[in-house]
Amino acid sequence: MTAKDFDRRRFLSAAALGGATIVGATALGGVDPDAAFAAPSPPLDPAVPASSFVEGRVSAIDDGTLLRVAGSHGERTSVRLTNATSVWKLHPVRPDAVEVGDGLYARGVEMPDGSIAADAVWVNIVNIDVVIRGIGRDRLVLGHHSGELIGRLSREHTTASYAGGALTQDLSRVRIGQHALVLGAWRPGDGAIDLARITVGH
Repeated sequence: MTAKDFDRRRFLSAAALGGATIVGATALGGVDPDAAFAAPSPPLDPAVPASSFVEGRVSAIDDGTLLRVAGSHGERTSVRLTNATSVWKLHPVRPDAVEVGDGLYARGVEMPDGSIAADAVWVNIVNIDVVIRGIGRDRLVLGHHSGELIGRLSREHTTASYAGGALTQDLSRVRIGQHALVLGAWRPGDGAIDLARITVGH
C-alpha cells in the first residue's frame, strides 16, 4: 500500500521572506494536524506572499535540511527546513525525524531559487474513514475500502473523541463495527498507521 492509497488532500509547506526573515506559522495558517487537511486560507498578514503547497515522497535529504520531494504527478520540488519549521510525525518532532521514503504535506513560501521554505510539514499524515474490525491491546484492525489496516495505539499520543465530545485518552468506548475517522501517521515500512486520534460518531 502506498501513500497515494490514502485519502490525502493537499498538504502544506514552508515560509520565508526575502530569503532571511522566517514567516511565523500563524501568518500562513495553523500547524496542528487538522491544518494539513484544511482549505488554504489567505495570509493574515498582507505583507506575507501567498503560500505554496507541496505533496509527495521524500527521495533524498541534503545536509539534513533540504528535502528532495517527488510529487504524485511526477513533479519534483525542494523543501527547505529551517529552525522555524513546524514538523508533525504523529506528534511534533525535530526536523531530523524526517526520513527518505516518508510521504509529506508541506506549506510554505517559494524562494528565488524555486525551493519552498517550510513553515509547516506533516510527515506521513493520513485522515481516513474506517470500520473498526478488531481490537487488541496495542492495536486496532481497521477496515478501509476492501482491505484492512493495522492501527497502532500509543499510550502517550492516541486519543479519542465520541460524538463530538472532547478528546480523551479513554479508548474503552471504541467498539467493533463502529465507523470512525482516524488521523495518524502512516508507517512506510509496514503499511500500519500510528494512531493520533480516533473520532467515533463524527
